Amino acid sequence: MSVKTELLSILEANRGKDLSGEEMANAMGVSRTSVWKAVKALREEGYRIDAVNNRGYRLEETSDILSAEGIRLKLDKKYQGIPIEVHKTVGSTNTELKRRSLDGGEHGFVLLSEEQTQGKGRLGRSFYSPPGTGIYMSILLRPEFSGSDTVLVTTAAAVAVCRAISGVLGLETQIKWVNDVYWGEKKICGILTEAVSDCEIGKLDSVIVGIGINYRTEEFPEELKERAGSVGAGSRVPRNCVAAAVLNEFFKIYGNLMEREFMDEYRARSNVLGREVQFLERGVWHTAKAVDLDADGGLVVECGSVEEGRVRRTLHTGEITLRVRE
Repeated sequence: MSVKTELLSILEANRGKDLSGEEMANAMGVSRTSVWKAVKALREEGYRIDAVNNRGYRLEETSDILSAEGIRLKLDKKYQGIPIEVHKTVGSTNTELKRRSLDGGEHGFVLLSEEQTQGKGRLGRSFYSPPGTGIYMSILLRPEFSGSDTVLVTTAAAVAVCRAISGVLGLETQIKWVNDVYWGEKKICGILTEAVSDCEIGKLDSVIVGIGINYRTEEFPEELKERAGSVGAGSRVPRNCVAAAVLNEFFKIYGNLMEREFMDEYRARSNVLGREVQFLERGVWHTAKAVDLDADGGLVVECGSVEEGRVRRTLHTGEITLRVRE
């Protein structure tokens, strides 16, 4: 571990407290000059570190930079060994982690970035990912289940995000089937799950689940202003805490994924059930009423009129829109 990395771990663990440079140097077995150089390097990366004569260094509570060290401190003990990597910028965390999976990346690998220049959404859309305001991360999984069960990963991730936001920020969010999290009427999180198969043996090789949370984003492109929002605007809680909470909740659910116990919470948090929706099928929009979610995360809808007889069917993939409440 480098001096800078070790120092950051110490500062993150004592955020808002004054720490003696000499004591930190002794604890790490390095010189005070090495500590000063590490502090200087961290400041250049954007960390807000104060230095006060006779008091030492202090990582300000308002400092909000994603780091493996800051996230790992907040992880449950059983997950603290997972590999975590944080980048300043990538095209897409999903794309980068997919490449790592082909190179033998291990189960549980988490990759985050301060910015995505080509953030990916569902159905070929882009995900707006400006620097320094959001939580953009992807998790590499090596599943033992079949490809047809990958939708459970998406639903599990949605529940994990809701639990994390509730636990850390005290805010209650809802889920729009199948992969969006809403706070009020605004979308604050999108989830994209991608499967990688081994063509030679016809087996699911890996699953990449990407989670993008609008945390402190204040400015959105014109086309997103009406429907996108941020869940952490004005909060003093650093993004590392929220990212760690999401990971804790996700791995907790994933450990018993096939038991589907989390689906009751997914239903309870749905902002779709009981409402009129429109779904796209073969290029044509249809109107229906969302009435339930099955055990595999499929959306059960009723189509047709009362006079003609309502017909139930289950949507497993695709796009829906919510009709405006009267």
